[in-house]
Amino acid sequence: MEDLTSIKGLSSAEIDEIFRLSAELKKEPLNKTLQGKTVAMIFEKPSTRTRVSFETGIYQMGGHAVLLSDATVQLGKRETIADVGRTLSRYVNGIVIRTFEHEKVLELAKYSSVPVINALSDYSHPCQALADVFTLLEKKGNIKGLKLIFMGDGNNVARSLNVLCKRTGIKFVLCCPKGYEMEDCEISHDPTQAVKDADVIYTDVWTSMGQEKETKKRLKDFAKYQVNGKLLKNVEVGRDRPLLIMHCLPAHRGEEITDDVIDGPNSIVFDQAENRLHVQKAVMAMLMG
Repeated sequence: MEDLTSIKGLSSAEIDEIFRLSAELKKEPLNKTLQGKTVAMIFEKPSTRTRVSFETGIYQMGGHAVLLSDATVQLGKRETIADVGRTLSRYVNGIVIRTFEHEKVLELAKYSSVPVINALSDYSHPCQALADVFTLLEKKGNIKGLKLIFMGDGNNVARSLNVLCKRTGIKFVLCCPKGYEMEDCEISHDPTQAVKDADVIYTDVWTSMGQEKETKKRLKDFAKYQVNGKLLKNVEVGRDRPLLIMHCLPAHRGEEITDDVIDGPNSIVFDQAENRLHVQKAVMAMLMG
């Protein structure tokens, strides 16, 4: 593994190693893996979890993080992405990028001689998907054969999760209104039927950053796809595996999910958020250690 631009670029052995190392680093968070090393963090999009988890992880491994905002770098505007990649490679030991355009991630990785980690793009969110499946491993032990219903549109999180679920034996189903599907996955347009035999119900905001002009339409189109107490009553009961509720955050409470569900006993939402830290540390250790 030279970079982490998407889940598709990972081998099964690398995925297993990320999960193994994540568990190890969660038990023993402080180490010197990145001692004397610097990681540049290019953030074109706002962030809470991603920035804090990466900066904290770098610190816990003895490294130093340099935050570069969009105003500072202006990728492709102030200078070419290729030149930014070549230049930063002379200074730092790795680059984390959070951007709107996946092409920027790929171009940066092409011209950088140090590892590049995709911390989110419009196409892919590999760190989130890895943290999600790692969380399921913690909660379930054996994840093969689980059924995960993603209630929302075919966005970057759904796309990354779909690939990782296939690689780890989880059945992934996207449940969305017509017109919001994505490629290469099973689709359902009926929330009530989709969740009946679900082991995991996962949701995300209906309107992502950059889609604000579509907000009114999306609120209307997704109205019946809210994850609420009424929907959960359709899940089959009496199974030996309890239902789990997931959300990558930030949540628009009262839209895609209700308070009673996200704060309820089935929710593992904040376990997911925590595990971003441990999984990203594992990735950085493998790429830069």
